[in-house]
Amino acid sequence: MTVTPLGIPRRLLEFTLDGEPVRAPEGSTILDACRAAGKDVPTLCEGDTLTPKNACRVCVVEVEGSRTLVPACSRKAEAGMEVRTGTERARHSRKVVLELLASSVDLSTTPRVAEWLKEYGAKPDRFGPDAARLNEEPRVDNGLYVRDYGKCILCYKCVDACGDQWQNTFAISVAGRGFGARVAVEHDAPLTDSACVYCGNCIEVCPTGALSFKSEFDMRGAGTWDESRQTRTTTVCAYCGVGCNLTLHVQDNEIVKVTSPHDNPVTHGNLCIKGRFGYQHVQNRD
Repeated sequence: MTVTPLGIPRRLLEFTLDGEPVRAPEGSTILDACRAAGKDVPTLCEGDTLTPKNACRVCVVEVEGSRTLVPACSRKAEAGMEVRTGTERARHSRKVVLELLASSVDLSTTPRVAEWLKEYGAKPDRFGPDAARLNEEPRVDNGLYVRDYGKCILCYKCVDACGDQWQNTFAISVAGRGFGARVAVEHDAPLTDSACVYCGNCIEVCPTGALSFKSEFDMRGAGTWDESRQTRTTTVCAYCGVGCNLTLHVQDNEIVKVTSPHDNPVTHGNLCIKGRFGYQHVQNRD
């Protein structure tokens, strides 16, 4: 007989969310409570497998008694608190943040950003073309994935995934200061000369497409990438006995990339180089 551990039950906290009483398990964030209540609060840097960094500030909300807006992704829910998600102050802050990000970074491959820009009436063009933070070609120095710094919003998710939160490889970190800050390997060397083990977990958490499969990058460049024509099939990796789950993204009967379910208790969205990139033999026609 299989026994499923139930764990210690968490106490429910009661507080007010946009004038409505809600309950959330102790330890939940305001963003968790918003999602449970069906409220769409935008966020870019938040990841369900990583500790929040509060970097993008798109998810800010108003909390009664707080002098400043608070990031919903990291602020823990407290009993009796009053939270307002759609006030003029919160919406204006999100608008300005989206304008600043979209004016300085290419967000064309960031999911839902076009929708949010329209919803909040953001106009990134008002800062002019000189607002762009970087003007450099994507780095294609290996056959597995591409680094496009023109799309990087410095959310630190890739650094955390490569560091002590998951992979413990520590191949990348944030180098430089101010407008010169960027995610880089040691001495800003080519990826092939770094400590990178090509697990691709940084790609898994990247919210903007600054890190992408080379297969996806090439298909986007050729104009053939079409997610509406892709199917997703979750299976078990056959390379070893760990039991990692793979989600195969297939377009025109070809595997175009591999991800992993974040709710899987074995992988939590993480894979090794074999699981994420070792799929070519499946479609070898020779």
